[in-house]
Amino acid sequence: MREFLHRSIYYRARSRARLRDPAYAFLFEPEYSAEAVVFDTETTGLSRRHSDIISLAAIRIRGNRLLLSQRLELLVRPSAAIEHAAVAVHGLRPMDVADGLPAREAVGRFLRFIGTRPLVGYYLEFDIAMINRVIRPWLGVSLPNRAIEVSALYYDRVMRDRSTREALYTGTVDLSFTRILADLDLPALPAHDALNDALMTGLIYLKLTAPGG
Repeated sequence: MREFLHRSIYYRARSRARLRDPAYAFLFEPEYSAEAVVFDTETTGLSRRHSDIISLAAIRIRGNRLLLSQRLELLVRPSAAIEHAAVAVHGLRPMDVADGLPAREAVGRFLRFIGTRPLVGYYLEFDIAMINRVIRPWLGVSLPNRAIEVSALYYDRVMRDRSTREALYTGTVDLSFTRILADLDLPALPAHDALNDALMTGLIYLKLTAPGG
């Protein structure tokens, strides 16, 4: 454990040294663990290398509460064309995001909103990749925040549940968003809306991290 912490501190220090704008040095301060931030993005497509963010929403979490009064909800003007398949999913057309913020301004607001809080999400790796696509060429670093994946938390819960042992052995654990919501008896809001998705993901996180969850 001590060796892991040493490596973590070393890599954070090395990353901070690559930071191109000292205004964002706060990202490398000690983690603010009293809160977390759940967030979601909608994008022009599903390519981590070529898609752009067009909508971003984030909600702070403190204890067992989602702080909806402390949320961030932004439309972002993309440089890439929105794919027809993506419009069919999230419903955002070029005209809907034409007056959105430039990507750097939107992501800059997001960075100041999250600070050093841990990040929570569903298949969070993709959303973090979308943020990194903006900040790597701009700031020279990747997001240093700790990531908490709710599908992994759910999988751990299923593994602890002896009644699902047979399903585990046959490799049939369903990690789809709708299945997780249904299994946890949580409301299903209209999906593929960044704020709704962040809200539902936050509810999943709270349910899974509650005592006995």
